[in-house]
Amino acid sequence: MLKCRAVWRKLAPLARSASTQCRHNVKTALNNGRRQAFVPATHMSTGPAGGGGSENTLYVVLVGAACLGGGAYAYMTVRGDSKRYEERISELASRSAKEAPESQPPVAPEPEEAAPTSEESAPVAELSGETESASAEEPVTEVPAEPAAPVVEEELPAPSELEATHSEPPPAPLESAEEPVTETPPEAAEQAAPVLAEAEPVAEVPPEAVEEAPPVVEEAPPEPQAEVLEALPAVVESAAEEPVTEAPPAAEPETVQEAPTEPAVTSLPESAPAPEPVSAPLTLPSHAPYLLIGGGTASFAAARSIRARDPGAKVLIVTDEPNLPYMRPPLSKELWFSDDPSVTETLRFKQWNGKERSIYFQPSSFYVKPEELTSAENGGVAVLTGKKVIQMDVRGNKVKLDDDTEISYDKCLIGTGGVPRNLQVIEKAGDEVMNRTTLFRKIEDFKSLDNVSRNVKSITIIGGGFLGSELACALGRRSSETGLEVIQMFPEKGNMGKVLPEYLSNWTTEKVKKEGVRIVPEALVKSVAFKEDKLEILLKDGRQVKTDHIVAAVGLEPNVDLAKSAGLEVDSDFGGYRVNAELQARSNIWVAGDAACFYDIRLGRRRVEHHDHAVVSGRLAGENMTGANKPYWHQSMFWSDLGPDVGYEAIGIVDSSLPTVGVFAKATSKDTPKAATEQSGTGIRSESETEATAVTPVASSTPAPVMEHKDEYGKGVIFYLRDKVVVGIILWNVFNRMPIARKIIKDGEEHADLNEVAKLFNIHED
Repeated sequence: MLKCRAVWRKLAPLARSASTQCRHNVKTALNNGRRQAFVPATHMSTGPAGGGGSENTLYVVLVGAACLGGGAYAYMTVRGDSKRYEERISELASRSAKEAPESQPPVAPEPEEAAPTSEESAPVAELSGETESASAEEPVTEVPAEPAAPVVEEELPAPSELEATHSEPPPAPLESAEEPVTETPPEAAEQAAPVLAEAEPVAEVPPEAVEEAPPVVEEAPPEPQAEVLEALPAVVESAAEEPVTEAPPAAEPETVQEAPTEPAVTSLPESAPAPEPVSAPLTLPSHAPYLLIGGGTASFAAARSIRARDPGAKVLIVTDEPNLPYMRPPLSKELWFSDDPSVTETLRFKQWNGKERSIYFQPSSFYVKPEELTSAENGGVAVLTGKKVIQMDVRGNKVKLDDDTEISYDKCLIGTGGVPRNLQVIEKAGDEVMNRTTLFRKIEDFKSLDNVSRNVKSITIIGGGFLGSELACALGRRSSETGLEVIQMFPEKGNMGKVLPEYLSNWTTEKVKKEGVRIVPEALVKSVAFKEDKLEILLKDGRQVKTDHIVAAVGLEPNVDLAKSAGLEVDSDFGGYRVNAELQARSNIWVAGDAACFYDIRLGRRRVEHHDHAVVSGRLAGENMTGANKPYWHQSMFWSDLGPDVGYEAIGIVDSSLPTVGVFAKATSKDTPKAATEQSGTGIRSESETEATAVTPVASSTPAPVMEHKDEYGKGVIFYLRDKVVVGIILWNVFNRMPIARKIIKDGEEHADLNEVAKLFNIHED
């Protein structure tokens, strides 16, 4: 700033002397009648000088050099001072914002009090006056060699600029809220640095002009100075038009407009306090090469399969649950038998083999944060929780979330699973009944039912399938400790009546009763009402059951909400999205898990709602998403435990309406779920966990007597037949033999004597 002021002091006398001499020569020429000879002489480039002589030529050169030098200086000064003005205002504004009270509006001081007397007034006068030269010429015309206070007063039209010149803090914040200047991005500051550097070369004025200037300084009267300098604003305006127009003259420099974080602060009212910096919102990826809808077992299995075949793959899982992917079977099994009082928080449980395990497939450190997925160098799996996909655009390859966020994809998997069914009589009963009803499916349902079971006297479970029977046994054991009454009602004659043969269903029913459960068979619910702080369940045969809470375990409805927007076909018989043998619904859309109605190349079209199917179908879908093109030939299995002493595993079509043949033997201490898990070292008895494959089975030489309709069913094998071909098998208290059962179904052969087939499972060995 001092260097620029020194240059100006040198050029100002030069401009005044040149202008004075020029005007003097012009007047002399007019008086002597030599105007006609003088004009052509100034335009000649060669030949002898005419008319004006060498003295006039020298004056013209001096005037031209002075004009060029003054114009160049003005251009460079305006351009540099504009940037310096912005930086100065930013510095003073940030200082005043910290020191001044925010509630008091800015007040412009009187002109007599505003005149700065310190050395600081000179650079401020240059910044404010020359930056506004395009619209206010008066401040420029009266700049003397030594700056005076009255000149500064006229060059500060805005109160905010006037406050910025004080060495003491102003009484109030700036009118236009200059606080955002402190947030100016670094690139804006870097752009200002070269401008300051460019102002220094102005000192290199043509040597001849500087050398000729001193002799004329004393002869320069003040009157002609104004006429020459009046032309400078026009030169500055035309030569420096772009830099001036980009920087608003008042208190909104260009750097403020470019600040990305708080662009709207400049429009706040005078009394509004400066807002605190707000952290940047979560930036979700706008594109995912592999998009998996649903955060259940199928999606996790698919993600693991994709990463196995494509180690650098970037996978995004979107789930409406607040939790990371987890396994559901322990929610109705092992978690209820835990001795840990904080099990609802830790979600860790002991398996039948005594080993502890978490319900989550992987800890949070396994996953990549969603906002970091795009930039992840080695790819990864990210889980976007608490977000629901509400619409699919299969032509545009993108989905829309419930917060209107859109995410595009290359390949997509639908693993939305299902939602628990409810009875219509409960839905129509009103809020009092609904608030006392649990639809068991998620972690939150487990936590809620665990809390309810500790605070009520009676719980009624409606449903006699896998889930209902497991919860009945789990809560029945708690009844012996707390006095809780547990009731299970179902429309069948016995427990698991739709799956097990009648004789085995009756045996299972007695087993559940021994666990402390009151059984109400052949129960069809007619109505439910809330009376006198109790739920009254009225059955169609007139029986009535009073309870405090209801658990509806009446099946699962596949979640096909996206079928309409995506244009996907829903199977009318089995429900779920119809897919081919490769689990493909469209060219780049796959479906796995409970929501998939797939074509089984051995058993026809099916839909399965079990953990193992979710694992295997998800894994196959992931492989096919990476180009494997494998058909779904795997026969998934499922299992259920009625406590630690009775359990079974099943595969294929297990429907009690089919003809069945059961082969049983006496059970030993080894034939329990607890012993099986201790032997295998796994808690989840599933083909997907052990990855075992069946070899050619070797039959046992021990005779295999058929024991049908007996009172004792320690262990055995139940075959389900269709046209004399085995289509389903249940292994009752027989474990780690599922690969053999799978091979039998895969072969699809007729068997004349199933006793011989039962030998393959070695059920008669001790």
